[in-house]
Amino acid sequence: MMRTIPLAALLFCSFASVAPADAPLEGTKPAQWRVVWMDDPSTKATILWSTAKQGQYHSVQYHVKGDDQEPAEQLARTGQYTGGKTELFYHQVQLTDLEPATAYEIKLISDKNESAAFYFVTAPVLDREFSILHGGDSRSDRETRREVNAMIAKMFAESYENDDPADDILAFAHGGDYIVDGKKMDLWSAWLSDHELTTAPDGRLLPIIPARGNHDHGKPFNEVFGFPESDLNYYGINIGPEVRFVTLNSEISTAGDQANWLAQELERSRPNNRWLLVQYHRPVYPAVKGPGAGLKSWVPLFEEYNIDLACEADGHNIKRTVPIRGGKIDESGVVYIGEGGLGVPQRTPKTDRWFLESPGMADKGNHIFVLTFEKEKLDGKCVLLGGEVRDEFSRPIRATVAAP
Repeated sequence: MMRTIPLAALLFCSFASVAPADAPLEGTKPAQWRVVWMDDPSTKATILWSTAKQGQYHSVQYHVKGDDQEPAEQLARTGQYTGGKTELFYHQVQLTDLEPATAYEIKLISDKNESAAFYFVTAPVLDREFSILHGGDSRSDRETRREVNAMIAKMFAESYENDDPADDILAFAHGGDYIVDGKKMDLWSAWLSDHELTTAPDGRLLPIIPARGNHDHGKPFNEVFGFPESDLNYYGINIGPEVRFVTLNSEISTAGDQANWLAQELERSRPNNRWLLVQYHRPVYPAVKGPGAGLKSWVPLFEEYNIDLACEADGHNIKRTVPIRGGKIDESGVVYIGEGGLGVPQRTPKTDRWFLESPGMADKGNHIFVLTFEKEKLDGKCVLLGGEVRDEFSRPIRATVAAP
């Protein structure tokens, strides 16, 4: 797995400068930068940032990293965030027609102010091994959230310091509950400034794959992550040609339209992908609370189409269930992990629940999961704040993955 090598060993970066985290919100100086994956990350990426003043001209300049050609420029869609007493403005650009597995250098332009140069890398279309991060619940302990984000940046950078491509972290899936009250823009602004800390030391941005949590109610969620105003926040993307990652919304009806969409999504995705994962906020096999509505609406579909892993949040603890099918232990079933430790006080799990007993596990501690996709197995590990590995597991590739 990942080795620890001094950050000085990172590959030389072509930037003239790298912006520090906690960029001040002053006038039209770009701050709170992020990259979001919500639609074909091999060719598209949504770039967002914030300014304290509205300004008049906002754009992204971008080009292939290392290319000496003049950068392309695309104007941003600009608006004022909803909610809060303090004015704050978002700027959004969706880059399209990008090349897969390619590093793009970007600068954020707001009036006469330019950000430092950053870069991000699009998802691959050739079959390769790689890793992603998953976690949730960063809402109520800001100091810990910042520590976790700094750890994420370190893990992100170090994942590229060896020759094993399976270690390379491509994205960060967040299972929801970013802040305590999703209608309060001052809380979102603090989260966005803290998210800057996930930037690697060489300026590489970690794409985020967002899910909505129960504390994320209100309009700002779609503004923060660049979704259309009326978007319902369930979607599927391919991270590489053999990994399908599906995000669900446990904060609206889990039945009806969403369940119908999920059935169609899993039916077409399962035969065409080696690995099929879902993420959502409210757990269906929880370690602390009662089960979410997805237990009835989604779990039969998870089992029918043999998803490989379900990533949950909300509980403020660590858990990995036994493989479950039909409400009992079955090695062919689905494993559920979670339940959120990116910056919240942890709860004590109810370890006597049958699905948490060995070979499952439950504990508490701020943490993040590293999921590594290889040809024959999916490896996972739970990393505590500070770097200790609390849990490791492996799921083999299914012998057959055919829809009924």
